Amino acid sequence: MSERRRARERSERMSTEVVEVRHGAYHDSVTLMRVGRTLADRDDVLDALTAMATELNLDLLEQLGFPVPAEAGPNDLVVALRAASEAAIEGALEALDTLLSASSGPGPSAAQGGLGTPAPPRTTGSAATRGDASLALVSVPGDHAFTEAMDALTAGLNVMIFSDNVTVAQEIRLKDEAARRGLIVMGPDCGTAVIGGAGLGFANAVRPGPVGLVAASGTGSQQVMCLLDAAGVGISHALGVGGRDLSAHVSGRSTLQALTALDADPATELILVVSKPPAPKVADLIREAARRLTTPTLFALLGTGQDDLTAAVEKALTALGVRVPEWPSLPFPQTPASGLLRGLFVGGTLCDEAMLIAASALGPIRSNIPLRPEWALGPPGHSMIDFGDDAMTLGRAHPMIDPTLRLERLAAEAADPSTGVLLLDVVLGYGAEPDPAALLAPAIEAARAGRDLPVVVSLCGTAADPQDRDRQASALQSAGAAVFLSNAAATRHAVALIQGGPA
Repeated sequence: MSERRRARERSERMSTEVVEVRHGAYHDSVTLMRVGRTLADRDDVLDALTAMATELNLDLLEQLGFPVPAEAGPNDLVVALRAASEAAIEGALEALDTLLSASSGPGPSAAQGGLGTPAPPRTTGSAATRGDASLALVSVPGDHAFTEAMDALTAGLNVMIFSDNVTVAQEIRLKDEAARRGLIVMGPDCGTAVIGGAGLGFANAVRPGPVGLVAASGTGSQQVMCLLDAAGVGISHALGVGGRDLSAHVSGRSTLQALTALDADPATELILVVSKPPAPKVADLIREAARRLTTPTLFALLGTGQDDLTAAVEKALTALGVRVPEWPSLPFPQTPASGLLRGLFVGGTLCDEAMLIAASALGPIRSNIPLRPEWALGPPGHSMIDFGDDAMTLGRAHPMIDPTLRLERLAAEAADPSTGVLLLDVVLGYGAEPDPAALLAPAIEAARAGRDLPVVVSLCGTAADPQDRDRQASALQSAGAAVFLSNAAATRHAVALIQGGPA
């Protein structure tokens, strides 16, 4: 937007705020989150939003009290600033341009290279020809992920697709192409993998060991590897396959390949398959395939009447001849509460697990990822929200990186007198927020101000994670939360409080 148009908008509004639309100016959501936080931290800035103009971000713009520009679309950058003065607005806009310019990397002349210096590769395929890589990690907007992943497969690379919002048809085509080439596609929406000790995406610092994971879930595999680590057992590899791999449409295409790969791995003594609720026929297909392997295989397939993740880990430990420990927790004095259970999750599988446990005791749990279609959000009742769902991350960083939306909902639920217990997850590890308790602990304290609202936290992490799990746990407990390493244990504690029984 030109300086003339900026001046015209400010003149028309006669206020210390501005909303700009920069058409076609794409920046990734993590960059925009960091830029927005930097601007908001300026002493003379009251509110700041820098985001791609997706429907979700435009709703957030409206909630902040800014006018919603009619001409903005998902490929446009929207900048909204509210400050103490016009001079502060000008200073923030200049800082914004500097920050965005710095995040864009070297300019065209640097990209072309100097005399005798080859230019950097411009495609995934061309990059693959310059080294001995065997895997490509694709993390681009979902609309472009298919092209990059196919380019990597054509170049002979295995692929991990961190991106979400990829169509089912594209996922099937990619996985069929990988099978044809003897490769594997992990994803789309594969948030976590560990290959030979190297963590990809959101991964925890876990010790090496004999358990190989095949995971159609991200936070589910993180919960499993963290519990194993707490018991002194490590993993050989964790092969994420994408949350839809065990759906009826995708039919376990990558899971079957991952099972074969781990069965051939001499470092893997036990395979554990982890998944959010799978399609029943696909689950049967995977169980039958596992029976043909030489490596013992156990299952943590969430569903009604099935083991929760903690129980599945305990069975794995028993199979390995390892004593099942008492899972760490930090209690906080809490009394049974009347009201509704409200769960606010960043992990979809952890949300699924909590809903399964809670529904068996409390009945229907409303959700944006409901266990049954008729349990969708709407009528009042017990509820759990997955803030990492595709619909809530379009144009935004994952809530394990950017907690803004969950913190806003936490405040709203705490202000609702019908809320009886708040249940939250906190997921640590590489790629996640560097200090989640720094923002969450004050929010918990504010939620409990004025009334004794029980807050229960499921903390997924290891002692070696960069956030320092034990320090995070202590900060959350000090803020007034009961903290559990086991998500299942945290959920049962929250349910017990709602039911009025011993917590």
